[in-house]
Amino acid sequence: MKPLRLLALLVALCAIVVWLAAGANRGWTKTIVETRTQDPVTGIDGITYEKRFVPGLDFLGASMIGAALLAGVSLFLPAPPNNKINT
Repeated sequence: MKPLRLLALLVALCAIVVWLAAGANRGWTKTIVETRTQDPVTGIDGITYEKRFVPGLDFLGASMIGAALLAGVSLFLPAPPNNKINT
């Protein structure tokens, strides 16, 4: 019961840290990012694409839903029996 809640907290915190470390993109998750480059000879601007994972709000939301499900499941599990003997 308690390990699931701790796991839910760990999932939520890790998702927030990854999202923040990767740039806190407030759009959709991207796997290809466009970068603008300028040709040094002609001066013409061009667009090049770079393969890079940038997690967005959908990544953060799915992680939070997963953490909430783990925490919710832990509420319905029975508590372990107390086997202490009082003397």
